[in-house]
Amino acid sequence: MLNLIQPIWAQETFDLTPKNEFAPLGKFRVNNLVQTLFSVLLVAVGLVFLFMLILGGLKWMTSEGDEKKLAAARGQITNALIGLVIVFSAWAIVALINTIFGINLLNFTIRPMSSTSGV
Repeated sequence: MLNLIQPIWAQETFDLTPKNEFAPLGKFRVNNLVQTLFSVLLVAVGLVFLFMLILGGLKWMTSEGDEKKLAAARGQITNALIGLVIVFSAWAIVALINTIFGINLLNFTIRPMSSTSGV
């Protein structure tokens, strides 16, 4: 009766590389993702602040001399310029850290854990 249960042996190696249309996923790395996300985020935020700057200019032109509308447009332009300065400052800080310390925050690598033979 115990002969009905057959042992199952585990396979020693697995080939998990993507095939066919999923082959580009085999080149996926975390550092590429971080670098791409930072670049896309920098461009997107820059475009948003540029749009806000243009919108503030349009509000200024259409304020018709009304002090409240003019103050709101001036505040929007000021905030858009401050936002652009913050975004480009973040980029400059990342570039400065890379230049001074040699740490590239956009292209980092995760080193595998090394086994110690003395333990």
